[in-house]
Amino acid sequence: MTLHAWLIDDAPASAWQAQCGGYYRGLRRAMRSPSTVFGIVSVLGIVLIALLAPWLGRVDPNAQDILARLQPASAQHWLGTDQLGRDLWSRLIFGTRPTLLIVVLVALLSAPMGLVVGICSGYFGGWVSAVLMRITDVFMAFPRLVLALAFVAVLGPGIVNAVLAITITAWPPYARLARTETLAIRNSEFIHAARVAGIPTWRILLGHVLPLCIPSTVIRVTLDMAGVILTAAGLGFLGLGAQPPLAEWGAMVAAGRQFIFDQWWVAAVPGAAILLGSLAFNLLGDGLRDVLDPKNA
Repeated sequence: MTLHAWLIDDAPASAWQAQCGGYYRGLRRAMRSPSTVFGIVSVLGIVLIALLAPWLGRVDPNAQDILARLQPASAQHWLGTDQLGRDLWSRLIFGTRPTLLIVVLVALLSAPMGLVVGICSGYFGGWVSAVLMRITDVFMAFPRLVLALAFVAVLGPGIVNAVLAITITAWPPYARLARTETLAIRNSEFIHAARVAGIPTWRILLGHVLPLCIPSTVIRVTLDMAGVILTAAGLGFLGLGAQPPLAEWGAMVAAGRQFIFDQWWVAAVPGAAILLGSLAFNLLGDGLRDVLDPKNA
């Protein structure tokens, strides 16, 4: 039997085979969508650019040449130069690194935090749920960027503090989502069977509840990465993110805003990168939803 026939068999031999078959059908469905393919290719391209930045950047992104300041695109400077004569192509390439670093760190920190809060709230209920959800409501009552600005103002500028600030503001939606998923399954027969069998609570949460919350969380994380890019760019624009001379897209837009009418490329180049990065992660999230969402199986 071929892999395709094994995965789409109407009578799978196991639950694992059925799950793999559902993911396989979702993947085939997602790959037929041009927008999903564009999102996947764009995200992979951004990651490769970040990894190969020293070879793709051509010149030092911080090398200044005042005589070549604010030059348009040319054979020597493919995307032109900024107000200090720095090559915009190199700065754009190296600017993918702090952006992706912030996105990855925020995802790795905020998603587990939200999962822990949401699963505990949904499983235990009662006063535990009331306390955890009221704390979540407090964080969700403020716009993310405003709250992140407040935390960065307290912690100080820099990439590490920007990651911590965005993480503190990003976990509540994951908690809400995990709580909803947990409430839907905590009274299921397999959960009751696990309790009767004497399985410890922590093993039930880790082995039975957590795996069922992961697909929806992965989808939400991917969709939220676009918002994280915008928030990180906003902090950089205000001078609270990555600090000079490190190349960062938001800071590059801020530096070029005073030349927007005459030397428009100084701000337009990093602005286009922010737009493309946000769009790519949004399209990737839509594709993952087709693959991982059991309702689409």
